[in-house]
Amino acid sequence: MRTDRLRWWHLPAVAEMERAIFGPEAWSEGLLWTELAAGHDYRAVFDCAGDGPDRIVGYAGVALNDHEAWINNIAVDPAARRRGVGTRLMEDAIARARASGVKSVFLEVAVDNGAAQRLYDNFGFYGIGLRKNYYQTTGTDAAVMRMDL
Repeated sequence: MRTDRLRWWHLPAVAEMERAIFGPEAWSEGLLWTELAAGHDYRAVFDCAGDGPDRIVGYAGVALNDHEAWINNIAVDPAARRRGVGTRLMEDAIARARASGVKSVFLEVAVDNGAAQRLYDNFGFYGIGLRKNYYQTTGTDAAVMRMDL
């Protein structure tokens, strides 16, 4: 496996993964394009096994400014879970935030996504708030989490 910058030509595969993982709350290919065009830093983990092209098994996007970083999106292909892909993406996102000199990293996570919350807890994130009905299609609340660097 290798981690590399996500490029525009990867977006169809990422959008397909979004739909498979997040269903009605998935980000569209157009929204992902907007994220890249805005200069947000997206990275992907590629599975380099086999004779075919490298396959994206996870991705994460980070928006950085002078004072804080937001992990906008993070997802791991269900077939690649429990192989350290999520941990690799989080380590990379936090390293990029730290290198940029920000003081805090934030994210939002569905309150019913216990597996993701446990991953974030392991990195030192803690809850700071709740966004009611944040996920518009399902009405699911989002926990807002913060990590101080």
